[in-house]
Amino acid sequence: MSTVTPKDIEYLKKNLDNNDLEEAILRLKNGEAIQYIVGNVDFYGNKLIVNKNVLIPRFETETLVEKTINFAKKMFKEKISILDIGTGSGAIAITLKKKLDCTVVASDISPEALTVAKENAKNNYTDITFVQSDLFSNINGVFDIIISNPPYLSYDEEIMDVVKNNEPHIALYAKNNGLYYYDEILKNIKKYLKDNFLIAFEIGYKQALDIKRMAHKYLDNIEVIIDKDLSGKDRYIFIKKKD
Repeated sequence: MSTVTPKDIEYLKKNLDNNDLEEAILRLKNGEAIQYIVGNVDFYGNKLIVNKNVLIPRFETETLVEKTINFAKKMFKEKISILDIGTGSGAIAITLKKKLDCTVVASDISPEALTVAKENAKNNYTDITFVQSDLFSNINGVFDIIISNPPYLSYDEEIMDVVKNNEPHIALYAKNNGLYYYDEILKNIKKYLKDNFLIAFEIGYKQALDIKRMAHKYLDNIEVIIDKDLSGKDRYIFIKKKD
């Protein structure tokens, strides 16, 4: 049985009817993620539906979005096009659509995740094109920004039971010590980029140098910026054309 804290009870009371409270506490004690019990999360001020078909959006990803917005405002003066690879709940795509003058294509390999993302886009009044795609397999066109928070955990990595036992493993784990998707994306990305571009990744905190090497292997004349999360760990990589 999992420990239920007063903070958890307060969160449930705030988000659920009293009639549902007893069952919710039991589910929490049985190790279910509180966000799935409530059925939604707040991400960058947007209310998003979440269920076991999508990863629960996290603070680190809010920071990825914020940093990407800051880059975009400095780099681009006109309307831009964005591709969000592995959109999950649609958190990144919806926020960027709201905060920037842009068109957004959001892809995911999972049709179940796309169902959730489409509902979230509708509820947040955002016009996004959703595509079922294994990375670039069904993607057409070129983009100013390509952003992704792909699965980046290695299969032997220790993570909290509440994550391991609840969230979709397809959105958590990757081959090659968690580096598989970065390599696949960077290997194939060139033909989907405009001349002036930004690539934005959330990464595992030990992966920065490996991904930087990959970027230089597949792309020429680039600047690779490694940035930290709020706890001071390497968590983001931004790749752009050298000025």
